[in-house]
Amino acid sequence: MIAVFDRLTALSEPLRVRILRTLAREELAVGELARVLQTSQPTISRHLKQLDEGGWVLKRRAGTASYYRFANGDLDADARALWQVVVAPVDAADATSVYAEDLRRLDGVVAARTGDSEELFRRLGGRWDNVRKELFGENYVLPALLAMLPPGLTIADLGCGTGAMLPLLAPVAANRGPNGEPGVIGIDREDAMLDVARERTADLPNVVLRRGLLDALPLPNASVDLALCELVLHHVRELGPVFSEVARVLKPHGRWIVLDMVEHDRQDYADTMGHQHLGFSRAGMEALARGAGLGVQSWRVLPGDPLAQGPALFVSVLTRP
Repeated sequence: MIAVFDRLTALSEPLRVRILRTLAREELAVGELARVLQTSQPTISRHLKQLDEGGWVLKRRAGTASYYRFANGDLDADARALWQVVVAPVDAADATSVYAEDLRRLDGVVAARTGDSEELFRRLGGRWDNVRKELFGENYVLPALLAMLPPGLTIADLGCGTGAMLPLLAPVAANRGPNGEPGVIGIDREDAMLDVARERTADLPNVVLRRGLLDALPLPNASVDLALCELVLHHVRELGPVFSEVARVLKPHGRWIVLDMVEHDRQDYADTMGHQHLGFSRAGMEALARGAGLGVQSWRVLPGDPLAQGPALFVSVLTRP
């Protein structure tokens, strides 16, 4: 009977359940677990010690590192039955839960590993990547990708903030449109943000900044080839008018690229940072797009960054037919 209470105690802590659920899918080191669960290594080590003492995990040493896995095959029938009772509702949690985010981050952590001897070339390649980063940095990646855009576009960065994207867009956008309009328009409602953006783009003649709201864009009808919204929409309470405005300013066959958070359940984001929406689902985006006469051309959840602390991100391309 005492063993039953000990097991119940071990599984009464949600973080320990998250640890076991993760280790049931992959053998991990302490640091990897910490990145997956976004928790400090000392905290993970403390809980692993309790799980190890209770026989819930198996430990394997490899040099100076220790790897842990769920001791499923070593548990007796009662312990396995108890685990199934505890983990069933966790596995059934929807895609916005912290448990789903654990598994998305797990994929990223595993993908970032270097391999064993049979993956020698991959390890060497990883070291070469570090050398290249030291020599050239990483700022060349996005400009190289943006260079694949067709030339001469009129691009609007909606909610441009401090204008971080504007210098990257300027080289690939039109110098001036057919009616003399600038190639890149940055729009934001906050003067303080626009002041920083103005300094950042002072030597870019094809960039103009305008103060405005997303539901009342200071742009003519059908004047934009490509619109961008990066981590902006979750700040906007009423989204219907925004989608209608973007549809108004897009040229026929124009595109709107939206980068934002996948739907999640972190209420503290709304409480502490004023988020109006806890991310977005594909179905929700498609419904908003239909209401504005737009179509969702693509939707893709981005690979998880093991160092990121926020929810997963998606990128979606909407089009005006």
